[in-house]
Amino acid sequence: MYVLDPTAEADPLPVALAPRLDSLRGRRIGLLSNGKTGSNPFFDHLEAMLRREWQPQDVVRLVKSNYSAPAEADLVRELARCHLVITGVGD
Repeated sequence: MYVLDPTAEADPLPVALAPRLDSLRGRRIGLLSNGKTGSNPFFDHLEAMLRREWQPQDVVRLVKSNYSAPAEADLVRELARCHLVITGVGD
């Protein structure tokens, strides 16, 4: 019998957190949905709340073409232009 240990042998390098935004006002916010129907009401409400309470420059809504796969490269490039990205699932 062989027992495999799935842990990495090397210690991972520490990762710094992104700096916290001082405000969302005038910022570009990305909302990335996994494409399931249940995410639409959540993102509709979130977008309305963001626009009403924080006055962002823009809210960009994108949807992955396959809910179980990573986001496509063009979506990632678009989201990289945002100051903040929120992603969610519709389960």
